[in-house]
Amino acid sequence: MPLTDDMQLVSVDDHLVERPGVWADRLPKKFVELGPRIIEATGDEKDQYGFGQGVTKGSQVWLMEGVVYAQLGLNAVAGRPRDQIGTEPLRFADMIPGCYEPAARVEDMDIDGVQAELLFPSFPKFAGTMFQNIKDPELAILCTKAWNDFVHEEWVTPYPDRFIPVGILPYWDLDASIAELHRLADRGVRAISFPENPVPLGHPSYHSDHWDRLFDVFEETQIVVGMHFGTSGQVRLTAPDAPMAVMITLMGTNSMNAVADLIFSPTFHRHPNLKVSIAEGGIGWIPWLLERADLTWERHRFYQNIDQTTRPSDLFKKHIYGCFITDQYGVDNRHTIGIDNITWEADYPHSDSYWPNSRKVVSEMFHDVPDHEVAKIVETNARELYRFPRS
Repeated sequence: MPLTDDMQLVSVDDHLVERPGVWADRLPKKFVELGPRIIEATGDEKDQYGFGQGVTKGSQVWLMEGVVYAQLGLNAVAGRPRDQIGTEPLRFADMIPGCYEPAARVEDMDIDGVQAELLFPSFPKFAGTMFQNIKDPELAILCTKAWNDFVHEEWVTPYPDRFIPVGILPYWDLDASIAELHRLADRGVRAISFPENPVPLGHPSYHSDHWDRLFDVFEETQIVVGMHFGTSGQVRLTAPDAPMAVMITLMGTNSMNAVADLIFSPTFHRHPNLKVSIAEGGIGWIPWLLERADLTWERHRFYQNIDQTTRPSDLFKKHIYGCFITDQYGVDNRHTIGIDNITWEADYPHSDSYWPNSRKVVSEMFHDVPDHEVAKIVETNARELYRFPRS
């Protein structure tokens, strides 16, 4: 059935672009020049800083610890005609204000018919992995905390019923991560963006016990582990000359890898109340993966170092949530996935977003779905998962 007027769209995956003064306004004075800040590109960045590839003269770029990053607003292309998508914004003026201004975002959400959003970072990368590269460990942690303070103060606090409180962690430092997670929990944070696979980032896997102390705190605070597509940096083309269309088409395989890794790891056996949300991977692949995982478990578990008692599909249904923008196959096979494990995302302001027509597109996708099931998928599952009730 089409969306009814009383159904609110709650999106579990959207993005904000950090305004220029986020870190300059919050870092101690001694770190302001080293921390992330916006500069005007002159075209001489390669000679001046040693890393200026892709920088266009007249563009605005981020500078951090003397390194230039050409990415300004990653894929912040909402509102552009389809034939112009793919050209990255070079200046803030190239983006619509809703990308970086909270009040303008709320207006864009109203236009789109979206009540609430969960916002992932842009410059720090989706799970804050950019800050792992900072040479000064104190600055790395301060940059992470500054992003959390920025989102809390400028986005969530003024609009508490519109933005699901989210944060990032200095995951490369477990003690600092645990301290920050407690601080964020005291502020009412409901989700943390976290790498879907820490191994490519140089850290132990989820098959080790390395993350147990941190996951204990996730359980204790009931904060959801949000694993966005590509947070590990493990996004690859099939060949050097393959078009990006190949990677975009296969984005769901990144999520498949993450889910398979988790359901065969000790993670959920050691942390029976941990909840994980897999963002921007679609859901249509889930029935096949769970069938394959169960078959593998049934036939091959006795000679491997994996759990012998719990089916992988049961772990998925208890712990993992998928989300989608448009996925008709997934909607049609929603009962095989599990109605309670499905949420929706708008992905504003990225190129997969249907802004300003999200409500229309979602309504058409659910044309044969009963009202009570639609309501769960587009709203109430997310509200229950993130403990984010209607105000």
